[in-house]
Amino acid sequence: MTKPVLPDGFVVVVKRECATCVMTEPVLADISRSSKLTVYTQDDASFPESVPHLHDEDLAVSWHNDIETVPTLMRIENGVEVARTVGWSRDAWRELTGLGHLGEELPVMRPGCGSLSVDPDIVDKLRAQFTGSVLTARQVEMAAAEDEFESMFNRGWTDGLPVIPPTPERVLRMLTGTTRKPDEVIALAPPDLVPLTVEKVAINAVMAGCLPEYLPWVIAALEAVCNDKFNMHGVLATTMPVGPVIVCNGPGTKRIGMNSGINVFGQGNRANMTIGRAVQLTIRNVGGGRPGEVDRATHGNPGKLSFCFAEDEDGSPFGTLATERGIPGGVDAVTVFAGEGPRCAVDQLARTPDELVTSFAACLRTVMHPKSVMAFDVILVVSPDHSRLFAEAGWDRRRILDELHSRLQIDSNTILRGVDGMAEGLPDRFRDRTVPKFRPDGILLTHAGGGAGLFSSIIAGWANGDMGSQPVTVAVKS
Repeated sequence: MTKPVLPDGFVVVVKRECATCVMTEPVLADISRSSKLTVYTQDDASFPESVPHLHDEDLAVSWHNDIETVPTLMRIENGVEVARTVGWSRDAWRELTGLGHLGEELPVMRPGCGSLSVDPDIVDKLRAQFTGSVLTARQVEMAAAEDEFESMFNRGWTDGLPVIPPTPERVLRMLTGTTRKPDEVIALAPPDLVPLTVEKVAINAVMAGCLPEYLPWVIAALEAVCNDKFNMHGVLATTMPVGPVIVCNGPGTKRIGMNSGINVFGQGNRANMTIGRAVQLTIRNVGGGRPGEVDRATHGNPGKLSFCFAEDEDGSPFGTLATERGIPGGVDAVTVFAGEGPRCAVDQLARTPDELVTSFAACLRTVMHPKSVMAFDVILVVSPDHSRLFAEAGWDRRRILDELHSRLQIDSNTILRGVDGMAEGLPDRFRDRTVPKFRPDGILLTHAGGGAGLFSSIIAGWANGDMGSQPVTVAVKS
């Protein structure tokens, strides 16, 4: 719908349910006697009785002119708003109208009331009514008697759990979470390389249960996975049990209520669960990455529903993953990693950092297979109880990683094929060498988890290098 053109002169928007609007009725009469005044009333078509007025019955005037509070008084020149004041302020109304005697009998100031056009019960309907044309996705009509939730299961739009119906009202509300245009293409969604617009991301974010403020994080994560470096197509097609692991950094993680503490990988936090789920649903529904088709995982893992968490930056003695990967401090960012489900690394007796990294190294040596080297990366998530040992000893990130890598130099003769009765291992040409378990940047160190428990976690990765997947870090854009 085209924005209504306001008449020149003074325009005021009121409603009878607002006591301040009722109080200002005599003032409106004063203005109308000396100036051209147009009054729009939102609710009661008979209010205000003392001055001519128009009924903004469909709230088009209020919506298109961003009326958030009534009364709102505006001055219009040549069809353009040049001044505005909201609520009742004697000085502000006098200055805007140029009437120095205005409202002498009224209080100096009274706050206004919320406009009907921003009422939570109807704002989504109004947004769809007046701005729904920005949506271009195909709309699927359902029969009146059709169960929409069962229908979405039957159409293959879900990940096995119920999804929220992405009505135009809900999608438009989701789009308020970003300044990016609905038709902006952010990436090509693998495996089918379908242009992925902000609107399509918003649709799947609705289905996943996201709030609008989560949308920039979902978009950033999709930008990070939909490229050759991360190789989402390969992550889907591999028979290994991996999927995108999303590590979130920056002050925005607190603003949207992400969990970085107790049960950080588990259920219960809406932001963590739905951001990761929205990424997976988008790849499934837009890109065509469905299990049993291109997704050929032998077992998969529950994290393929959603695996997203925030790093505990405040408690970290070794900085953050995002800053280590080139993002300036204080900037929101996501790092995506092709990983399997987490497993626990237990050490309840270590009392020095040397003892603890030795335990970590022993656990890390078993990633994928004790005889595999250089082929897989890993995320090591250190808990607060374990990180305290490093903090007390003054060990920074570089020291921790150096100590880990030094303990993960392996005598190749112990991991050759056939050694210890295992056919798995390195071919004989690697005999009499020392080989590293991980490539130099193959351990991603993070800090998260509850404040009690001498446990950390290991998230093993998929094949690295040009034929596999590389971690990708991107800044979150509003």
